[in-house]
Amino acid sequence: MPSDAALRESPLADRHRGLGAKMTAFAGWEMPLDYGSVVAEHGAVRSSCGVFDLSHLGMFTVSGADAGDALQHAFTNDIARLRTGRAHYTLCCDDDGGIVDDLLVYRLADGYLVVCNAANVGAVRASVAQGPGDPRIVDRNDAYACIAVQGPASVDVALTAGLDVHGMAFLDCRPLALPSPGPAASDTADGDDGFGAGLIARSGYTGERGYEVVVPATRAGDLWDRLLAADAAAPAGLGARDLLRLEMGYPLHGHELHSGTTPAEAGVWFAVAADTDFRGAEAVRAAHDKVTRRLRGLRAAGRGVPRADQAVLVDGAEVGRTTSGSFSPALGAGIALAYLDSAVAIDDEVVIDVRGRALPATVVRPPFVDADPRD
Repeated sequence: MPSDAALRESPLADRHRGLGAKMTAFAGWEMPLDYGSVVAEHGAVRSSCGVFDLSHLGMFTVSGADAGDALQHAFTNDIARLRTGRAHYTLCCDDDGGIVDDLLVYRLADGYLVVCNAANVGAVRASVAQGPGDPRIVDRNDAYACIAVQGPASVDVALTAGLDVHGMAFLDCRPLALPSPGPAASDTADGDDGFGAGLIARSGYTGERGYEVVVPATRAGDLWDRLLAADAAAPAGLGARDLLRLEMGYPLHGHELHSGTTPAEAGVWFAVAADTDFRGAEAVRAAHDKVTRRLRGLRAAGRGVPRADQAVLVDGAEVGRTTSGSFSPALGAGIALAYLDSAVAIDDEVVIDVRGRALPATVVRPPFVDADPRD
């Protein structure tokens, strides 16, 4: 049983417990933190393949004649340029230009799938609903699971499990086709937007080549079992996912991204189509020209592990604070992300105050590791 009766469970909860997962409360869900070793799960993704349950992510479809206009109002990227069978990274901002969430939008044949952070699904969905027109918005978390297959061996693992990933480029997506046995995927759908079968995309949050599969809940257990039957695959939890994204320098909502941060200073301006009319656009554009701090990477030069919310110093004066930090198994060193004064440059030497101990570090431009999901 969940530790808290109010927590939502993934359709794969029984699989996680059967594998001995350490379960944790996360954004209203009970999800696997690890299956015994965050470091081993991290290593599996970097060297072979890790399989994650991401069913806690907010998932909803948007369809109808007004879908595009509603999404353009809500999000910063240019929805008109998103072709069927493609996805893009985008932001949801508030009226003052602060970041409500970062997310992916997938263009389907008859609408869109929005996948956002679990803690923000209500705010993101409300922003879409407040846009022009009357789009059809359908929550997909109850009827679907999300499984990520990440790592150099992800192609072979996916193909062995019966997933068609042939010819998929980074951020391609297509309707999901699952082999028998199991109930027809359409049995789970109210899908007049054509989403019933689910979706597979070449996307992820680890920096490695990989795929994310939105699968009907009735088929999720079977797919999970077939993926883990591959010799190259290992289950991986939220702990490894957070460490992998930090090594890539990917910002995380609640740490690097929140309503007090803007796209320009957070280094996600590439997700902003500045000439479009999205919520908070005027404030976002104005903030771009007044950046006084920037999100940077820090690589420790000595023994010690930086954590979030620690002061970063130059000549004894505070020039910023860390937002995330950990030990990188890939580098054998402590790493962190931090908002630093704009005057602090790449390759500058700084000091991180780690619980009263000075930890020397170098300012770097992420990623910290040699990985690229486009490869």
